[in-house]
Amino acid sequence: MKTAKEIARDMAFYSKGNLHNIDHFLRVWGYAQDIADGEHLSKRERYVLEVAAITHDIACPLCREKYGNTSGKNQEKEGAVLVREFLKDADIPAAQLERIVFLVGHHHSFDAVDGTDYQILLEADYIANALENHTPHSAIRQALKTIFRTKSGIREAQIMLHLPTSSVDVTSHTSLSDDSIYNSRRNI
Repeated sequence: MKTAKEIARDMAFYSKGNLHNIDHFLRVWGYAQDIADGEHLSKRERYVLEVAAITHDIACPLCREKYGNTSGKNQEKEGAVLVREFLKDADIPAAQLERIVFLVGHHHSFDAVDGTDYQILLEADYIANALENHTPHSAIRQALKTIFRTKSGIREAQIMLHLPTSSVDVTSHTSLSDDSIYNSRRNI
């Protein structure tokens, strides 16, 4: 099975020198790792999360060419197909590959989060996008209340986006790994 680092190298090559795309997936991967450090993921879940973070925007070049934009829905539609093909020789067990494909195919959908890996991917991608887009602090504070669910993700956002720690009460957020709904995905 290829390591996440090997897949990241493959993804950099796949990106054909597009520095924005490479920088973005490396940021998301790093934030996902940092957030995961504070949550309770199995080794397999962590691997799935990391590979999904690396490949989550695999469809951006195709979407730019095919649709003229990189809208989230287009990325999700095209990304699931592309990531399966991209990872076909990575020797990833079938259940883990299916979860990666699912995450890449849903990384802009905030209403059907079914696991800690999914939540962390959303949070890591949000942090990277907020930095890249110079998102105003008022919008970030709102996202911390509506999108973020992991205590580690909230802390990461506060640090990376230069928010005072008093701007969001992390005690009101429950770690997803403590919730039995999300523990059903543990067999990945």
